[in-house]
Amino acid sequence: MSQPTTTTTTTTTTTTAEKPAPASHPTTNTLIPIPSPPAPKSPPPEPSNPKKASGPTAPLNDAETEVESNVSQSAEDTPELEADIINQEIFEQILELDEDSAHEFSKGMTDAYFQQAEQTFKDMDEALSNEDLDVLSSLGHFLKGSSAALGLSKVQASCEKIQHYGKRRDEEAEKEADKNLTESESLARIKALRKQVKNEYDDAKKCLEKWFAKNVEAPEASDAERDS
Repeated sequence: MSQPTTTTTTTTTTTTAEKPAPASHPTTNTLIPIPSPPAPKSPPPEPSNPKKASGPTAPLNDAETEVESNVSQSAEDTPELEADIINQEIFEQILELDEDSAHEFSKGMTDAYFQQAEQTFKDMDEALSNEDLDVLSSLGHFLKGSSAALGLSKVQASCEKIQHYGKRRDEEAEKEADKNLTESESLARIKALRKQVKNEYDDAKKCLEKWFAKNVEAPEASDAERDS
């Protein structure tokens, strides 16, 4: 007598990881549009040169000399910004995401930051009028993070203080007993710091706008645009 055949079906469930949602403004709850970095390009394979001389280094031909000259010029053109205003290392990391000399990604990211910061300063003024320390702390935290992403060191440090003052804390005080602030003390410190951080932001904005005006190259026109 034959036994019945048992068929087992295995179901595989594939879980797709979701992309993190963009950050939202602490008062408007509006999603902040930040440009997505372009996909990295794979470097072209290095062509082989069967006639390459062995032993002592062969003299460079005209094409190789031009390439070496361009590399040297590129190193000399590395952006230099005022170190106490813009963190050079962070800014260069952002520039590495650009696909060409038009700097579309870094320019778009910078312009988006300017819009966020201007709105945040308006919200800070409103929160100061309402004497709302909780909102002021949230706004300081928000602008601190976006400023750090671009390397605006001074703005980042001042916004961190606003964040702490909004929590009625002075983290720079030496004694623990002096770290706690009253509401009036916190508001007075934030009011004074609000003017300082806006000046620091204005200096950083001028510095970045000056750099992009000098270094961004307009994309070449297409054949259709030239003919029109």
